[in-house]
Amino acid sequence: QVQLAESGGGLVPPGGSLGLSCKVSGSNFRQYTVGWFRQAPGKEREFVATIRYNGHTYYSDSVKDRFTISRDNAKNTVSLQMSNLKAEDTAVYYCAADRGIILSSIRLPAQYDYWGQGTQVTVSS
Repeated sequence: QVQLAESGGGLVPPGGSLGLSCKVSGSNFRQYTVGWFRQAPGKEREFVATIRYNGHTYYSDSVKDRFTISRDNAKNTVSLQMSNLKAEDTAVYYCAADRGIILSSIRLPAQYDYWGQGTQVTVSS
């Protein structure tokens, strides 16, 4: 059984930085693609970033050059470092994981079988 737990959310002013962490329990972490998604009130869950088993990273256009995703296979964790945060980044952030996701599907929430509970990120002055 794979379980995910996010941490690191909070309140940050516009232009600030914040780091999120996703701890993945279970074996074979190295084989998993792990992604971050977010959902704002009244909106659909959207792709933010993902890191594949081989370390390759992918970002949505809205966060590219501001967010950095990384993984530590020794600690079974994936981190999302967010900088130059904007009000529109306010959302609940979820990490998700799965194995065997093909490249063309990495931005689709439905392709990920395992999800964390989410952590709130609020960007406001």
